[in-house]
Amino acid sequence: MPSTPAVLVESSNAVPHQPSSSTANGALPIGQSGDLDGQALANGVQEVIEQSSTDHDSNGHSDTQAYAQQVQAKYQAERDKRMRPEFDSQFVKLHTSEKYKHFTDDPWLPEDGSVRGIRLRENESPHFKFVVKGAGLGGLLYAARLVEQGYNPEDFAFIDYAGGFGGTWYWNRYPGLMCDIASEVYLPLLEETGYMPKHKYSYGQEIREHAERIAERYGFGNRGILRATVGAISWNDDSSLWEISVSQEQGPRQGADANKVLAQVTGDYVISMSGILNYPKLPVLQGLDDFQGHQFHTSRWDYTYTGGSQEQPDMINLKDKSVGIVGTGATAIQTFPQIAKWAKQVYLFQRTPSSVDIRDQRPTDPIEFKRASSKPGWQRERMDNLAAFMMNDPNKPDVNVVDDGWSRNPSYRALIGGPNNIDPTEPETIAEYVKSLHADDFARQERIRSRVDDIVKDSDTAQRLKAWYPGWCKRPCFHDDYLPAFNQPNVQLVDTEGRGIDRMRRNGAVVAGKEYPVDVLIWGTGYVVSSGSPSDKGSMTVRGRHGKLMSQKWEDGVATLHGVVTRDVPNFFFPFTQCGVTGNNTHNYQATSDHTAYLIAEAERQHPGKKVLIEPTHEAEEAWAMRVVGNAAAFAGVEGCTPGYINAEGKADKIREAPLEVQMKAARASPWGQGILDYQRITTEWRESGSFEGVDVTVL
Repeated sequence: MPSTPAVLVESSNAVPHQPSSSTANGALPIGQSGDLDGQALANGVQEVIEQSSTDHDSNGHSDTQAYAQQVQAKYQAERDKRMRPEFDSQFVKLHTSEKYKHFTDDPWLPEDGSVRGIRLRENESPHFKFVVKGAGLGGLLYAARLVEQGYNPEDFAFIDYAGGFGGTWYWNRYPGLMCDIASEVYLPLLEETGYMPKHKYSYGQEIREHAERIAERYGFGNRGILRATVGAISWNDDSSLWEISVSQEQGPRQGADANKVLAQVTGDYVISMSGILNYPKLPVLQGLDDFQGHQFHTSRWDYTYTGGSQEQPDMINLKDKSVGIVGTGATAIQTFPQIAKWAKQVYLFQRTPSSVDIRDQRPTDPIEFKRASSKPGWQRERMDNLAAFMMNDPNKPDVNVVDDGWSRNPSYRALIGGPNNIDPTEPETIAEYVKSLHADDFARQERIRSRVDDIVKDSDTAQRLKAWYPGWCKRPCFHDDYLPAFNQPNVQLVDTEGRGIDRMRRNGAVVAGKEYPVDVLIWGTGYVVSSGSPSDKGSMTVRGRHGKLMSQKWEDGVATLHGVVTRDVPNFFFPFTQCGVTGNNTHNYQATSDHTAYLIAEAERQHPGKKVLIEPTHEAEEAWAMRVVGNAAAFAGVEGCTPGYINAEGKADKIREAPLEVQMKAARASPWGQGILDYQRITTEWRESGSFEGVDVTVL
């Protein structure tokens, strides 16, 4: 996902990864000028060109200033094409839409609809020490760290709408699915489980299997309250317990027709790990109900229609079909080449092209992996190494051990923060800082645009596939087969010039007055990425002490200690806001889960046999919030980006037009601007001090 001001966006090009960063909540540098980004771009481009040659840049441009201005104008023009006044409301949130909610039905349940794990009973109120909202990799990692602190697996319950563990990797099983972050640093707990990934970038099935491996290894295999949704989580001031209203589907039916059991679960602690890629979305599109062909969302792939399976994606049923794919983000980058192998005709409907670099997928070398993993702590060390190169840390190690497209993308620090030779915390240095981002980014983006020309034979198609925006404005993609697939005779790119499909008709999609006939429409349109409170991310209501809404506290001004716990919501832990982030979500979760497990275990160790309530002092969380604000200018480069989930489809830019107090609130929702390694240093030193400074521990 990283996330600047507020989002974090997870990391897998499965779309399960998108983080990784962004200003969806809008935390932009205070008082930034709207013209700043454009001038910094021109200066940065010129700097790169001048460094490459005194007379000509690498593409033969003799007038460097003129070329810099051309690029700046192109970036702005392409952004303007895609700006829509509806911003992020141009999409249907499927999980809240009665009309289209069937798109979210679970195709992976056993035919008898059996419920695995904990089966709730009507009018019963089971109690668990730890209630984990979310059964994905993050929830498993948090729980594993607590088990390592000495807690019993029977103390846990994982609540998830899925029928198994894995989170986004449970839902996404489309052909070609793999993670875009190297498996050695993305698959959590490799050292603890002793598992060697099969490839440099793990395929979806392997990641889902690894989630199940972790669940079994730590004793969580039967601890899931699955096929269940949470309506509300409320703190009981009298009992000092969390009360969680849960609806669990039982039996083969789903949705409104399901046999649902309503229950109230109680817990001493809640760990909110809903993730960021849970809720699929569709564009609000005229005539969608008129379409008579088949359609489905990529997060619920219909192998019954296409043929094949995730294990063997031979989609033989498409041989006589015309297929439309909507979207050109991380999902379509992987799905499209697979469909192109089988379908009679493929139309790829593009709103905004992705920046697609080399992935260089390959099997894991067992000898090299054994050597690399022989040292205790090896996986953490490699995560830190990747983060240092991804944020272009001036003090990064001499050796780039992951050595891939992410680690050779120094401008990505625009989304994840990090130490910098130019301090962007002062207004007069922000322009210089943004210039440095563009200087780092320009050569890379030019190379990727040139790569399109080298691979795609049709010059018009190649031009339309080029990404004209800074490399951090959309999650970068990496694939070896995407661009070559456009050379196949059965493939056609339908470039909508940033508008999207105009409307649907009975037998096809209309773009610029032309109808493209399709038998099946596959929606690769991504997910709703919430920038609000943990309750918003989980589509649930959370009430803390005295019934105060958690979402209201976020609205009033985000305040946490180290981004994991907040005042008046005791024993409730979460990641994402005001903490360190990077492009590798597993690294994000590792840093915050280490901190959370320590907070809980140490508080209880200091008061053996007693029930404790953990929350920060008001002064401590305000102090942390102000430190976050002081580093928010690290994300100045996001302003002016092309619309996407990173900036809430351009809505985030409106923050700079708002009053100062609104800008301050937005800045409070930023990640830690000095980057994840600095965040780890701060939290590690805090733990090692043993002082519990800034934390109130109430003993009952």
